[in-house]
Amino acid sequence: MPKTIGLISIKGGVGKTTIAASLAVELANSFKKKVLLVDANYGAPNLGIHMGILTPQKTIHDVLANKARIKSAIHHSFGLDIIPGSYVYNAPLNTLKLKSKIKKIKRNYDFIIIDSSPSLNEELLSTIIASDKLFVVTTPDYATTSCSIRAARIAKQRGRPISGIILNKIRDPKYELTLKEIEKATDIPVIAKIKDDKNAIRSLFNCMPISIYNKKSSFAREINNLAAAITNTKEKHSFLKSLIPSNFRK
Repeated sequence: MPKTIGLISIKGGVGKTTIAASLAVELANSFKKKVLLVDANYGAPNLGIHMGILTPQKTIHDVLANKARIKSAIHHSFGLDIIPGSYVYNAPLNTLKLKSKIKKIKRNYDFIIIDSSPSLNEELLSTIIASDKLFVVTTPDYATTSCSIRAARIAKQRGRPISGIILNKIRDPKYELTLKEIEKATDIPVIAKIKDDKNAIRSLFNCMPISIYNKKSSFAREINNLAAAITNTKEKHSFLKSLIPSNFRK
C-alpha cells in the first residue's frame, strides 16, 4: 500500500532536505522501491539542486497553479522520480491542493517523500495534510527541540501525529540534549541518530545526495538503517528497529 511520508521542521538548517533526498535515493536503490520525491518548500525550494536538477521545465509550482498536470512535472534522477520546485516562481499558489494532486499518481509508487517548508504557515500545513506519516527532523539543541515540540503539537491538532524524530547533526554530545531528554520533552520516539558529516557539504557542491556521493559515510549508513526500518526490512543494527513504533513497522 503506497505511503506518503512528510519530513517537517519549523527551523531551517537542520538538514531536512539533505535527509529527504538521501532517504528517497536509499529506498529506491537499496530497497528497490518505486519512489517519488516532492519539493513542498515552495518559498525556498532547493531539492532539485540536491538531486542534480538545475533547470526544471515543469515544477510543483506549475502543478499547484493549475498550469501543468502533475505527471508533466515529474523528473527522473538517481533511480527515482522527483517533482522539484521552481527557483524563480512568483505568483499565488493554492498549496493546500498538494494532497489532491498527489492522489492522482499515488498508486504508481511505494513511497512518496515530501520535503516541507520550515515556515509555520500554509506551506507546512500542506505537507501535514498530504502525508500519511510525519517525521520531525531536529538537531540536539534547546532552540530546535522547542520548535520540534511546536511542530508536533500542530501536526497532532490536524490529526497527523508525528511518528518519529530524526536527530541530525550530532556534534558534541557532552553539550547537546540526549536521546532520552528529547524523547521525554516531545513524547515522540527518536528513530534515527545522525552525526554531523562533512560529506553533506561536499555532496551538495556536487549536486547529489550523500547516499550516492559516499555510500560508506556514517550519514549514508544511518539513512540505510532508517530506510530498512521504514520498509520493515531486517537491518544490520537492531537499535533503530527497536525505536520504531510497532504499529508503524506493520
